[in-house]
Amino acid sequence: MKQQQPAMLLPTTVVGSYPQPDWLVDREQLSKGVPRTRQHELWRIPEERLEQAQDDATVLAIRDMERAGIDIITDGEIRRESYSNRFAMELEGVDGKTPAIITSKAGLQTPVPRVVSKIVRTHPVEIRDLLFLKANTDRLAKITLPGPFTMGQQAKNEFYADDEEMVMDFAAAVNAEALDLQAAGADFIQLDEPWLRHDPEAAKRYAVKAINRALQGITVPTIVHLCFGYAAVVKGQKPTGYSFLPGLGDSIAKQISIEAAQPRLDLGVLTDLAGKKIMLGVLDLGTHDIETPQLVAERIRAGLKYVAAENMIPAPDCGMKYLPRNVAFGKLRALAEGAKIVRQELS
Repeated sequence: MKQQQPAMLLPTTVVGSYPQPDWLVDREQLSKGVPRTRQHELWRIPEERLEQAQDDATVLAIRDMERAGIDIITDGEIRRESYSNRFAMELEGVDGKTPAIITSKAGLQTPVPRVVSKIVRTHPVEIRDLLFLKANTDRLAKITLPGPFTMGQQAKNEFYADDEEMVMDFAAAVNAEALDLQAAGADFIQLDEPWLRHDPEAAKRYAVKAINRALQGITVPTIVHLCFGYAAVVKGQKPTGYSFLPGLGDSIAKQISIEAAQPRLDLGVLTDLAGKKIMLGVLDLGTHDIETPQLVAERIRAGLKYVAAENMIPAPDCGMKYLPRNVAFGKLRALAEGAKIVRQELS
């Protein structure tokens, strides 16, 4: 029986996604943005063979993580067009077939789902993903779900009286999925909540309430992931601090995952999360340069000034979906080797 927590200090993990092969997806099309609705045209494989191709590519991702030496792995989110749309589009009440169009300040138009009736999860979405992962590895298995606050930010509310009510129904849907994933053997369950920073006032009002509802009844270790957006999509200087980070100290999540390497985060903010384990981003995904193990070790040591070694999990900043596969693999190997260096120093 696998343990829910690795025995060694500084167990390494991934945030979630890993590069999909060029033969599976149109990576040029993928690079244009993060889909909110389904984007079937991304897939290069005919529908009748797509599941088999996704399975094969998932095995490749699993093997890469194993060969790199990562302790807690995912399925690479290979079957997903984005971290959130696959789950969100399977919920009753969410209309992705006739989306709304939102226009950013930069003039970029993005199709987003419309919420047209009560949000309800009617069937499992990621159970097969988890079972496939567990059947193909003996490593600890983590599965990721989009967080309820982020899904609310990525949709247009055309049904609920207020957004908080909508987000709480997203949270109930996530919770139903998480309970089934736990029953299916997930070792870790992670919620991705990168949009907390987009509306910090709304986040202060009800994000923790929604996160706690989404994780209600979950007894395996849980994680909430924050970041400033994919480096391949978000251009320019990133902030050096999170406006909402202290609030997550009140969540029931056991771990908080933060992007720290690329934005050169002031790690003093980690003191706001006393009592939580910290999944610390020590791989900068804004560059294709592969870190040396020594640089990774240096970033881990910097975090250890604020977090006890038994409470730190070294990781990439964010999902690795948009990197070339050889770069992603090289970075993961450096992650594993850098953690080993510091682990030996601590022993």
